[in-house]
Amino acid sequence: MTEANNGAPRELGVALLGMGNVGAEVVRIITENADDLRERIGASLVIRGIAVRDASRDRGVPRELLTTDPGALVRRDDVDIIIEVLGGIEPPRELIRTALEQGKSVVTANKALLAEYTGELAKAAAEANVDLYFEAAVAGAIPVVRPLMQSLAGDKVQRVAGIVNGTTNFILSAMDADGDDYDTVLAEAGRLGYAEADPTADVEGYDAASKAAILASIAFHTRVTAADVYREGITKVTAADLAAARKFDCTIKLLSICERVAGPDGAESVSARVYPALIPLSHPLATVNGAYNAVVVEAENAGRLMFYGQGAGGAPTASAVMGDVVMAARNKVHAGRGPLESTYASLPVIAIKDVPTRYYVAMNVLDRPGVLEGVAGEFAKHDVSIAAVRQEGDGEQTRLVVITHRAPDGALAQTVAALESMEAVTAVSSVLRMEGTDD
Repeated sequence: MTEANNGAPRELGVALLGMGNVGAEVVRIITENADDLRERIGASLVIRGIAVRDASRDRGVPRELLTTDPGALVRRDDVDIIIEVLGGIEPPRELIRTALEQGKSVVTANKALLAEYTGELAKAAAEANVDLYFEAAVAGAIPVVRPLMQSLAGDKVQRVAGIVNGTTNFILSAMDADGDDYDTVLAEAGRLGYAEADPTADVEGYDAASKAAILASIAFHTRVTAADVYREGITKVTAADLAAARKFDCTIKLLSICERVAGPDGAESVSARVYPALIPLSHPLATVNGAYNAVVVEAENAGRLMFYGQGAGGAPTASAVMGDVVMAARNKVHAGRGPLESTYASLPVIAIKDVPTRYYVAMNVLDRPGVLEGVAGEFAKHDVSIAAVRQEGDGEQTRLVVITHRAPDGALAQTVAALESMEAVTAVSSVLRMEGTDD
């Protein structure tokens, strides 16, 4: 940090950990917008170094900025702000903790790390009186974290639900639009660059679960980790499910849902879950297609707020990173700091078996008298009320689709187990939840 005569810094040293798509865009923004950033911050941002795995590659920056020793970089006295865009748990966890302990503010886009170790890192930031910002960790360019932490700090957030993974949204949108099966669309997503070579983190819901943990922690002042989030992916969703959903005026989206749940005694718990669900075509999230993301926040006084935009990509994510960098830099200039982690509520996380919602259950059954009555009887035995039934096809077997009213997840699981044991039910092909309805 280089100081002016009045004691305020004239320059702030910035170091990057990683220079993939996001890191390269961050470097571009800092370089191309240097004058504007200086005016906004009150000091110049100067890149002191960039940690990479291979310093011999031409990355479009002066070679002397590149280093393969991130540990030495975070300890440099002329570095004030660390930007971590490496991803993964280690070594980022140790590097960030070291940087915070050295008195450097940290900006990170690492959702997997934050979903597990926000508490540890937030404590280190508080003890060192520096900032830990992570807007880019959830929904790319969409501002969600800061509104929850600051704009709604005086309100009571009841629910945060949204589409926070672009890969799965692209796949489900394409399946819905074209009628193609999952494997065909996944291959196309890979060709277009929307899916990684190993898409497991996206399609099995791990990425969305990490983001749900972060959102639940912030919204409900309760530390929630990825392990607390119930998770299902989209690999079992079929073109037939999407076609059936259309007949009920619905579509299917992979949703991350975090909400307060009040028990019979009024005591509150937190539910955090990720799964594919039917939502009405009239719901605002139903029109979010392709690789776009959207998050709907419901607060006691503000009502329903929706945040929509690009949830991934180098430039959009770098935009969120740079918003945090500017905030951290301003705090350095003015000797301040941003809001601290708040976990005062410490609400328990409710088990998925106790979470009530509606369900879509599709099964193949023998087409003979009394089968529908027997199926309905199994739902009734477990106190799961049926809202609608649709029969598709004819012949020896037929496809039966049941939509339920709200019931605990545990009751539905028992119902499905009973259905699978029925001689007349040859297969329970799909069990999906339904969200965004009133009953």
